[in-house]
Order: sequence, then C-alpha cells, then structure tokens
Amino acid sequence: MIVEQQNFEIKSENIKKAFEDLKVTHPERLRRRLDLSWSNWGFGLERLEDSAARLQKAGIHFIELHGNHYGPDLGYRSTEALEILGDHEIEVAGVCGMFSADNDLSSNRALQRQSAIEYIRRELEFCAAVGATYLLIVPGAVGRPHPYDQSEFDRSVESLQSVADLFEKHGIRAAIEPIRAAEVSLIHTVADAKNYIEAVGHPGIGYINGDVYHMQAEEAHIGEAIIEAGKMLLNLHMADSNRGALGRGSMDLDTIIRSLYLIEHNRSGRYVTPEPLGPGGDPYPAMYGKPNSVLLNEMVIGSVDYFRRREKAVLES
Repeated sequence: MIVEQQNFEIKSENIKKAFEDLKVTHPERLRRRLDLSWSNWGFGLERLEDSAARLQKAGIHFIELHGNHYGPDLGYRSTEALEILGDHEIEVAGVCGMFSADNDLSSNRALQRQSAIEYIRRELEFCAAVGATYLLIVPGAVGRPHPYDQSEFDRSVESLQSVADLFEKHGIRAAIEPIRAAEVSLIHTVADAKNYIEAVGHPGIGYINGDVYHMQAEEAHIGEAIIEAGKMLLNLHMADSNRGALGRGSMDLDTIIRSLYLIEHNRSGRYVTPEPLGPGGDPYPAMYGKPNSVLLNEMVIGSVDYFRRREKAVLES
C-alpha cells in the first residue's frame, strides 16, 4: 500500500534530497561546522562571569549579549565585558536589541520612537567597542500584538532610516527579526522582513535574524523559510517546539540543519544561537528573573549536545 506523504513531509524530503546532492557534488562546503552562539538575556540577572563560565564549559565560543543599554548609565561596560569574555575564550557574535513599548520604532508617540532611536545609537557604540558583528532589530514592540493604527509600518521604517547611516559608520549589520503575531503587531515572516528591508532602502540595513519558534507559528515550512532568507540570514535563534531546550520537543532539527548548510550558513560570521525562553506571549520578563544555575546548566549543555549530535548524524548519514 502506498501512503501519500503529508505536505510538510514532501517539502522536508525535497530539502533532504538537495542536501544529499550537495554532499556528493560539493563536499568541501560541508567541512566547516555551524558556529554555535548563545543569547544570554534569558539568563536573567545572572552575572556575566557566571554566564561565560557556563558557555565555555558547554564548548560555546560566541555569545549574543543582552542589549541592556536602556539609558546612558545602564548596561554592560565594554572594557569589563571584553575582559570577562576573553577570560573564557568567548567572542561577541552580536547584540540582542530589546524593543518594548518604551522604545518602539513604530510607536504613535514621538517620545517612544525617539527612545528607540537613542537606544540604537547606544547599542551601536557598544557593538563596535566589543567587536560584535550585528545588532538585532525588532520593528515593533515585543509584547504588543495589537497595532496602533495603519501607519506603524511607515513610522518604523522612518525611525530606522534616521539611524541607518550609523550601522555603516560602526561596521555593524542590522538583523531584522520577524516575530510571531502573538507577540508583535508587524513583521511576522521572512517575506515581511524582506519587504521591510526594501522599504528602509539603505545598504546598512540588509540582514535577517530568524527564530525557529516564531517560524513554527508563521511560516508554511521552517526549512523553506530558511532557504528563502538565504544569505540575508545572519543569525538563527533556536528553541524546540515548546520553546524549551533543544531535544525537549518535536522540532525537526535535521531539516533545519540541512537547510542551513544549503545556504552556506556554516561560513564565518553566521551563527546558530539557542534562545529557549518558554512559551509565554511576552518573554521580556525573563531578563529580570533570578537565575537557577542548575537548570540553566542543564538547558545549555543539553541543547548544545543535542544540536551537535543531530548535526553529526545529518552530515555522516
């Protein structure tokens, strides 16, 4: 009896075939492994020293730092951060820009838009000082799923245009992140992000930060969305289907890994960055949580081990 495949299975099988063809025709493109980073803002109020020690123990050599410069007197100090990370052989991949209602590029209140612009200026200076390659940008406030009005896209574009030159000045790439509709009011898919980048229309704004948890909700197929993003994909946030540690849910990690290799995401300057935050509608309260070092150790080490085992299985099968 012939059993017809489900639509997502057909898409996954097509990606697998393309990957197997790549293994035969261009094996040299598979020699370099994907670079794993980790987004540390989900560690809450933990000291950077403790976070860095955990990542080093797990074999992670890159970090996506919490963009915590919410005011001139707040956030990491570049010299101190570099010293701590250097002691643990960790480099800064990028900075996770945090955009709430208080600093919303799309807000209908000028004060919040100005706050977002000034926040980006501070983070770009910090990015340059610590050697980060990208700053993650969210076009609207996280935790605000309902639109202000029909003009928020235009306001967001205008706000980002006002600081676009600074990305080129500091040599930092803007990575636009699509987020599920349960958390933000605009820019939910890779196609949305491309449209937004085109609307900004500036060479300093040209990359995408993907997130498989959001893709799971908004894209027809995660693997196809990764391939659609192509070389615009700078970083990919990872969590399992339940937004927990990798290996604790039903996410098709093998297809994701194959898709990443197909777009040559295993080259230098591209990152895979776990960010397991739990399934709530507004994840930002996690940044103020009291850390449970035992659970965080298990989450990080388990995620890294599972990802590397799946990567090895995909490459050696």
